[in-house]
Formats: sequence, C-alpha cells, structure tokens
Amino acid sequence: MASSANAAVAVLTAGQAKGADHDTHAMGYAAGSPAKEKRPLEACLIYATYGRPETLSQTYQAIGRQTVRPNSVIVSCVRQGDAGTLVGRDEVRVVIGDKGSCRQRNLGLSVIPATTDVVVFFDDDFVPHPRWIEAVLSVFDARPEVGAVTGHLLADDIKGPGLSVEEAFRRVEAAPAGDPSWMVEPYSPYGCNMAFRRSMIEGMTFDERLVLYGWLEDRDFGAAIAKRGARTVKVGAALGVHMGIKRGRTSGVQLGYSQVVNPVYLNRKGTMRAGLVGRHIFGNVASNLVRALRPEPFIDRAGRLRGNLMGFLDLARGRITPEKAATL
Repeated sequence: MASSANAAVAVLTAGQAKGADHDTHAMGYAAGSPAKEKRPLEACLIYATYGRPETLSQTYQAIGRQTVRPNSVIVSCVRQGDAGTLVGRDEVRVVIGDKGSCRQRNLGLSVIPATTDVVVFFDDDFVPHPRWIEAVLSVFDARPEVGAVTGHLLADDIKGPGLSVEEAFRRVEAAPAGDPSWMVEPYSPYGCNMAFRRSMIEGMTFDERLVLYGWLEDRDFGAAIAKRGARTVKVGAALGVHMGIKRGRTSGVQLGYSQVVNPVYLNRKGTMRAGLVGRHIFGNVASNLVRALRPEPFIDRAGRLRGNLMGFLDLARGRITPEKAATL
C-alpha cells in the first residue's frame, strides 16, 4: 500500500511507537499556526508463526529491501525459538501465546502501537516485492473507503511441494514492477499477504473457533469488515511469492475436517454465502477423492478424506464445531 509513503520512515519497536505523539494524526489549520502537513501512514507488520524459524529468518530479509519499511514488526509465536534470528532485533517485538493462527494474530493485534494506521499480515513463507508495502500504503492513502488490501501473487505453491526461499526471491527479483492501476474489487483478503486499515478493524478479532491453521479465517475476517462498509480490494502493484511450505501446517485429518465444517460454520455466522460453501466443500472433497488414487508425496490425501468424512458425520448429527479439529 507510493507518493504518500516516506521511504525513510524510521523503524520503531512496538514499545517506542506507543509513546509517539498522537497529535500527528491531526490535519488542518490551527489558529495562529501554519497548516500541519499530512503525515505518512504508519504500518505495523505482524507474523503469526510456529515451528519454522529458519524460514522466517530467511524471508524476513525481504523486509529490509522494502522501499517503505514497516514502522513496527511483531512476531507472534508459541515459543521464542519460533522467531529465529528475529529475536533481539531492535525493530522486532516477539510475543508468546497459544498455538493457532487466529489466536496468534489476535495476540499481535492486541499489542500494535497506538499510532498504527495500517496492519499488515505476512505468512512466514511469503516473500514480498520490495515495493509491496509502498504500493499498499498508497492505496490506503488515496482511497479512504478501502479497508482491506491483498497483493497479487507471482506464484503460490500451497497446492504443490513448496518453493524454496531461493526460488521465491529469484521470482520476485525477476518480476517487472506491478501495475498500480490494476485492481480487483470486491476481493476477499488472502492470509499470506493482506493489510487492513486499523480504524476499520477496531474491536475486531479473528474467530478463535477456527483453530490451528485457521482455514478460511481470512475470508471470515474480510467479510466482517465488508459488513462495516469497507471496500476490500486486490492490487496488482503489491507483488509477492507464497512458498507454500508444508512443515508446521495442520495434519491431513485436521485439515480435512476443517474443509467440511468451517465453511458451514461461516455460513451460519453470515460471512459465507451458501453457493460458495458448496463450491469450497465439494471442490476440496472431490480433489481429495480423485488424487487419493495417486496421492502427492507432500499431501496426506487419505488423512484429508478421513477428516472430510468425520466432518460430514458431525454435520449430519447437527454438530457444527470447528474447534474439534484441534482434538483429532
């Protein structure tokens, strides 16, 4: 989220940012004083990570290459070791809490600096183009009605074996600059690279009943902010690569259960339409059935099918309990 962003913005720790002057938010004229300049938007970057310290340590190098760096960085993890080489860095605040992408994201949200205007969420296996933050801040600055922005992926290997860090950086470095005029809306936020206007998500949290990896928690959160009247967009200038690393993710059975139960749960909440629920469930179940005959070595298709069946059985009994996935 270019012209509004200051490439020389200082990187602050969360603690330092909390002490920043809140009057910088004010704009306009005061009696007897010159007009105050519009200040650059401040961004806080949050990582919710677990069990992949090497990956986070490597992908975080892309943050140092940003034309506009985040004003604060929060790493929300289960153990301090999950933060890898980010532990002890002046600009990074590491917070420890319970496992689960929603819980960890909420913990990060609870400690963002008071002066934050835009909250950015990156997965630990996402490599952003150097202009990602600049491009996203530019959208938020130019369009006050926008509440959520997702970038455009050059590659997403979530359904493949996973890209190496070297390959992800190579693809980002080889990519031409994204088109700032290219935009899709409405567009549901995608968890690996999404940003929100802080004022439009005040009081909101990710649904912690969507346990473990979350599964559709980004869509649920996006639908909730849209209900508040915010526009949700995808922009072509915010490029990146999602490596899709499998280590540290939910087991096949747990994911299969969530593939069936979570969409129905979101429909009951009013954050997913019935037609989309059907496409999500039957698309994933059909894929598991077909590929179970010759499963990929990096995906537990048999486990996903068992989880799918358990989910259907619970739905037949009237049990819509997405949190059960954590017990399987």
